[in-house]
Amino acid sequence: MKKFLLLILPILFALASCNTDNRTYAMIETDMGNIKVLLYDDTPLHKENFIKLANEKFYDDLLFHRIIKGFMMQGGDPESRGAAPGQRLGSGGPGYRIPAEFGHLHFKGALAAARDGNPDKKSSGSQFYIVQGKPITDAEIRGFEMQKGIQLNDAQRAKYIEVGGSPFLDMEYTVFGEVIEGMEVIDKIAAVQIGGSDRPVKDVTMKVKVIKQ
Repeated sequence: MKKFLLLILPILFALASCNTDNRTYAMIETDMGNIKVLLYDDTPLHKENFIKLANEKFYDDLLFHRIIKGFMMQGGDPESRGAAPGQRLGSGGPGYRIPAEFGHLHFKGALAAARDGNPDKKSSGSQFYIVQGKPITDAEIRGFEMQKGIQLNDAQRAKYIEVGGSPFLDMEYTVFGEVIEGMEVIDKIAAVQIGGSDRPVKDVTMKVKVIKQ
């Protein structure tokens, strides 16, 4: 019996060690597929706000109201819920802004907060976008570095070249998460037919659920 316990305990410890992921994820559900995102711990203001709104079902049945192929897809405007066809969207929110939390970059799949033109670059309280982006060359990266006065490390430069993104947005908008499943859904949504103000002709709705917190 003792030998059996000695054998089984290491197995139990191994199983426990495999379940140590304390990170927070959210699922953005659309009728074109689901997008799973990781929310960053080092952007706590944006992370907690996104969790709060998702748990309140704030995002449910809102639209991705602005889509630009090769750039991004934007949603989270509460005025988009039940919006009439052709209605101009993008100015709604919960009535507050979030202080900027810069640091992460705009690789393809970045989850970032939209904002208006305020001088402190504070984020919208609810509107967000997911980067589709485009392929980036090393020369383009070096140009953005000079323009912005920043220096990417070798891994960041290699990732932009490998997966693409929108580096001209770096240090302008807060990235607070990243897509870890459903990148193909981003490409599918980005390819929809677009009408005025970059709004899809056929509505693309969402629901957001926090998976773990």
